[in-house]
Amino acid sequence: MADHRFETLLYEIRDRRAYLTLNRPERLNAITLEMAREIRIAVEMANDDPRVHVIVAQGAGRAFSSGYDLKKYAEAAESFQPELWDPIRDFQMMKRNTDDFFTLWRSLKPTVAKVHGYAVGGGSDIALSCDLVVMADDARIGYMPSRVWGCPTTAMWVYRLGAERAKRMLLTGDTIDGRRAEAWGLVVESVPAAELDASVEALVERMAGVPINQLVMQKLMINQALDNMGLQSTQTLATLFDGVARHSPEGRWFQSFAEVHGFDAAVRWRDSGRWIPDGGGAIPSASEIEGEGVE
Repeated sequence: MADHRFETLLYEIRDRRAYLTLNRPERLNAITLEMAREIRIAVEMANDDPRVHVIVAQGAGRAFSSGYDLKKYAEAAESFQPELWDPIRDFQMMKRNTDDFFTLWRSLKPTVAKVHGYAVGGGSDIALSCDLVVMADDARIGYMPSRVWGCPTTAMWVYRLGAERAKRMLLTGDTIDGRRAEAWGLVVESVPAAELDASVEALVERMAGVPINQLVMQKLMINQALDNMGLQSTQTLATLFDGVARHSPEGRWFQSFAEVHGFDAAVRWRDSGRWIPDGGGAIPSASEIEGEGVE
């Protein structure tokens, strides 16, 4: 594993830290199945390496991660929505992705997410799977697919925010900036973008001086509290609901919209707050979309 060659990540060790960098900057580090698998591999490498005390997850280019690379899936007839849906096969695929992301949480060694630009959709799942999240003030985090076509499979919104604010985020699909994320307790710190690197380095430098056995014991003890609250069963339900959301009448309407007008137009319709027809319905024409100011 030490010689693994990553396709979607950069992996570097220095000063008792492993840096795991999502590396698809041309797609704002949009997530592929390969990226999820490589996150697991990188975390396992860091845990097996006695030189590493702390793991830093970050993104190359202009964002942490813009979420799943759904453009190629949503615009295709065969995607996460085959004509004949197999719920168990769907669950196996998404559960594996969730478990891959959650190696950051299950990692014996502490993990810190450094968020700039965007951590949205599945990108928020990755960030919130880390033990600590530091955001730039102007960065945005949220789960817009909660409006249609998704459910956050890691379920970390409720465990970090509590029920009411988790509902505030997931019943609207809104995003919030780093300042509000810190004020709400979603992330540990928000700093000006120019200070993000230095702030994360100061934090992990403090942690990296602690013996590995101490770091592991403290983390296991704290994580056990969330396990006692039913974290695993909540994730199972969320992962099942994610598949249902993509195969509901409204979910199929969303994909049909993307097939006709492109995924970007479908996302703009969803995120604009426009009504998503109950039970699906007819796909709007190009003139109707333009009239609503979506294109």
